[in-house]
Amino acid sequence: MMRRQSKDRTRGPAARCAVVVAAAACLLWTCAGSEAGGREPVRLVDHFDPASVAGTAGDAGSPPRTEWVFGAPELAAGTGGWKALAGVAGLRVAGGALVGRSEAPVPILGLEWSPAPEQRDDSIHSIEVRLRASGGGRVAAGLSNAEQIFLPPLMAPGNPFAFPLTSPIVPGDDAQLYSLRPVTPMRAAAVRRLLLKPVDAPGVEFAIESVRLVFEREHLASVPAGLSWQGLGGLFRETLVARSPEELRFDVTLPRDPVFDLAVGTLAPGAVTFEVRVSTGGGAGAGDLRSLRRTVTTSHRWDDVRLDLAGLAGKPARISLRIDAAEPGAIGLWGSPVVRSRVAPDRRNDRPQGVIVVLIDTLRSDHLAPWGYQRETAPLLSRLASEGVVAEDAIAQAAWTKVSVPSILTSLYPTSHTVKEIPDLLPASAITMAEVFREAGYATFGFSAIPFTGKMTNLHQGYEQFQETRLDVSTGGTVEDKAARGFVDRLLPWLERHRDLPFFAVLHVEDPHSPYFAPPPFARRWADAAAPERYREMQQKVQPVIANPLMRQFIMPTRDNLVEVGVDPEQYVRYEHDAYDALIEATDAEIARVIERLETLGLADRVVLAFTSDHGTEFLDHDQHFHGHSVYGELNRVPMFFWGPSFVPAGVRIPATVQNLDFMPTVLELAGLPVPEAAQGQSLLPWFGAGGQESVAAANGWRRKPAITEKPYVAAREPGGYASYSIISGGWKLIHNVEPPPDVLEFELYDHAADPINVTNLADEHPDKVKAL
Repeated sequence: MMRRQSKDRTRGPAARCAVVVAAAACLLWTCAGSEAGGREPVRLVDHFDPASVAGTAGDAGSPPRTEWVFGAPELAAGTGGWKALAGVAGLRVAGGALVGRSEAPVPILGLEWSPAPEQRDDSIHSIEVRLRASGGGRVAAGLSNAEQIFLPPLMAPGNPFAFPLTSPIVPGDDAQLYSLRPVTPMRAAAVRRLLLKPVDAPGVEFAIESVRLVFEREHLASVPAGLSWQGLGGLFRETLVARSPEELRFDVTLPRDPVFDLAVGTLAPGAVTFEVRVSTGGGAGAGDLRSLRRTVTTSHRWDDVRLDLAGLAGKPARISLRIDAAEPGAIGLWGSPVVRSRVAPDRRNDRPQGVIVVLIDTLRSDHLAPWGYQRETAPLLSRLASEGVVAEDAIAQAAWTKVSVPSILTSLYPTSHTVKEIPDLLPASAITMAEVFREAGYATFGFSAIPFTGKMTNLHQGYEQFQETRLDVSTGGTVEDKAARGFVDRLLPWLERHRDLPFFAVLHVEDPHSPYFAPPPFARRWADAAAPERYREMQQKVQPVIANPLMRQFIMPTRDNLVEVGVDPEQYVRYEHDAYDALIEATDAEIARVIERLETLGLADRVVLAFTSDHGTEFLDHDQHFHGHSVYGELNRVPMFFWGPSFVPAGVRIPATVQNLDFMPTVLELAGLPVPEAAQGQSLLPWFGAGGQESVAAANGWRRKPAITEKPYVAAREPGGYASYSIISGGWKLIHNVEPPPDVLEFELYDHAADPINVTNLADEHPDKVKAL
């Protein structure tokens, strides 16, 4: 069973923060009156002890293995043939193994597979490959649902998305078993074939003895009851896993105004009954008893349930969770089981009851009216910004999502949090914003439009619930578009469910990210009906001449690429700007739904909404497209504002340069929570009453710091690329491009009120200034 990832809170900065946060939680929710217990939530995942499991789980039997065994006389059911797709010579079965020789850096094998009916709703837990190889460093795999495989992007060295499941290998004469784990959920029904890269270098002899698909249900059936991080329908939760007829027992003291919130779900077909019993009679059946039963007949879906425990405040109680099913050993999941205190009516306005972080991916500040854009692309966001505090010049610490979002959510520079490449994970010792709120007693919910901001980067830390895939909640299936609508559809009922509880939510959406095709009716806001097709024709014309394989895959041409094929660069960018602005407006409409629901629930004056973006993007501003490749203003200048009618002053604008590092400390201080000691940003609260005057903000504790953007060289993303850094301080920006030699230094006057995107090389024009720097 995959255990819930958490910190060792007995040592280091994480432990110190936990102690401080626990003290703050006492002030906010726990110590509102000792006569009936505190307000600290009772999370059963934190109280689990294997000794608390009663009953013996039935035996569901071993499901048939889905495995290609190359020495077996016949293939297992569901598995099909295999073939060399590219870069492999001499592929054949010999000596009980599939043997061959790699002739390219990216050799590719294709294995056909058809899921059985009972597997279609299951998720793939891991891929196990037993092989031996004479050389190379890694084995990798990918899962595909495409009817036809387009090989050029897969064969391009450095394409990080082609084979996302990887493991180091040990070359030699002995076969080794390697387990490749998907970082994002993959339903079996969405897989047609397995793509296998047995080695990562040419000239290597390999022999594959077997390849096995291990399913989630199969995996969980093999391990005892306990803690897990489980996803159903793309929604992950802190989870207690048990099998029928096991019962999990917890002896706890109930908090003030208690209510028991949880979700139940199963991976088993047929009916599974979940029973909750809360007894104050010491577990002997006497005393006050509250109970509920919920029978689930649809697998792979969470059902939310709530048990009211009014009148039991402060009492010792036994909580029992029992699963019954006709199928022996049927797996039951208890999702995010927490006893919380309702928010006391007399304590609803001294601190925000709820905090919502809105993180819009790939959003440039210069495409929003509050930052000077001529078009009104986001009327709701413009209104909220005018009613709150706006950072006029906020700088992101990285120019792509994988690196930037960890900085936003931990207040650490990329050099400190160490996330640089796609496989990198945030260290468990780093403290996320969600963890601070969780420790303080808040319900925590996160939404990730891009896998980089979820478990793939260890950014699920601190969330009780986490939505990690685009989901059409009406059908339970994934959708092809990247609209925020599906996430907002999930957020709104969650807000309603937590209207009387302290809550924290992070809504990460990516509508403005490429591809730039807006949905109706927004698509015609600034362009005619034929514009999308004309833009698509231009893309098809220029794609073949794009040299970088990743940029070719995403259709991100340089100016020279467009000129080479006779496409007008200015017209091309006009189409993109129109669609980009329309996508921003579509996002704005979804955020408006959130504000409307807060108003309907009576929460609008009890919340703080904090808004920013992880980075911008380039539309040939420096003759390129996309993001992550430089540190110029179009990539690192992002919008930032804070709104909350009861907690944030209206009409305040911060003229100084600030950083996304400052976002987390500001949010935590607005909520009355302490900032982790390791945080490298600073709170912007000293500006809230400064009237835009830096001298007043400085007197309140704010200090000017240089803003830094880091872009390390990432071989997996950009063959032939280089590292780049920008430092902004005192009206100047230094841009340092480190590789290839000779190093390039650019200095620019940094007047963001005039023209923040116009970069002027000042090395010759202002030699005295360059020497001074």
